[in-house]
Amino acid sequence: MSKIGVIGAGSWGIALANLLFKNGHNICVWSIDENEIKMLSEKREHEAKLPGVKLPDEMEFTTDLESAIKEKDLLVLAVPSPYTRSTAKIMRPFIKKGQIIVDVAKGIEETTLMTLSAQIEDEIPDAEVAVLSGPSHAEEVGRGLPTTVVIGAKSEELAHKLQKTFMNEVFRVYITSDRLGMELGGSLKNVIALAAGIADGLGYGDNAKAALITRGIVEIARLGEKLGGAPQTFMGLTGMGDLIVTCASMHSRNRRAGILIGQGKSMKEAMDEVQMVVEGVYSTKAAVALGKKYKVSLPIIEAVNAVLFHDKNPREAVNELMIRENRFENAQVDW
Repeated sequence: MSKIGVIGAGSWGIALANLLFKNGHNICVWSIDENEIKMLSEKREHEAKLPGVKLPDEMEFTTDLESAIKEKDLLVLAVPSPYTRSTAKIMRPFIKKGQIIVDVAKGIEETTLMTLSAQIEDEIPDAEVAVLSGPSHAEEVGRGLPTTVVIGAKSEELAHKLQKTFMNEVFRVYITSDRLGMELGGSLKNVIALAAGIADGLGYGDNAKAALITRGIVEIARLGEKLGGAPQTFMGLTGMGDLIVTCASMHSRNRRAGILIGQGKSMKEAMDEVQMVVEGVYSTKAAVALGKKYKVSLPIIEAVNAVLFHDKNPREAVNELMIRENRFENAQVDW
């Protein structure tokens, strides 16, 4: 049995806390929000973000960050991606050398263009940082529905250790050394999911959705490989797999926000209505900046950026994607 601190009490943090408790581990969940911790302690359920998932009496909840971190075998960092760096900064005084931190959010920092694991290592250089990602909506993991994810780590020994910690009969875990490719796939798919939602909101059909998913993974892989990710990663669970579920499911906050934007709401109105952090909005500017820096063509991602931040009409953005210059689907395939 391991002692595990879950830093962040949103839907994903709570779902993983419940999973890890059922795997036999001792769990302490931290949130900065006193009302959230009071509700979890008294109700044994996150009524707002994960209703219906009952939490055991033995699970601890606290606003004391030091107690959530101290003497823990590993930490699960489950705060929304815009708060990863700031949370890592306040965690640092309590972290021991070699502390294992598993980041489970998805995003790229707009100002530095750093992945989340790089941000954590920047703030907590003594930590051993791993990443958990894949097609895994908290709503389904919380209910114990079959789910498959990937853990990426710098060492194979750590990857195997974490695989055993998280895996059970309904939560299958693969491992990989390509942490960078995992993180890029998990971040960029949120931008494509916004595009898929916008298309849904405009009333477009399955043909458009299939095209966005397929051409979206091309853009993700094109940029990801340029930055050093492995091609196989983008065709796997943390690339194509995560993209499919995020573009297709109403559990996806990115798709839901996109639908609202396609229906005519502003980005802020859409985010307010979803009532959760829409991580694709935060990753879009970073993705466009990476494309420019590495001279990679990202037409779908650039169109989403224009709609979100430059008042581009969504219907016009789709039209411009459709009438771009003629080209091969895959220039590497011989005639």
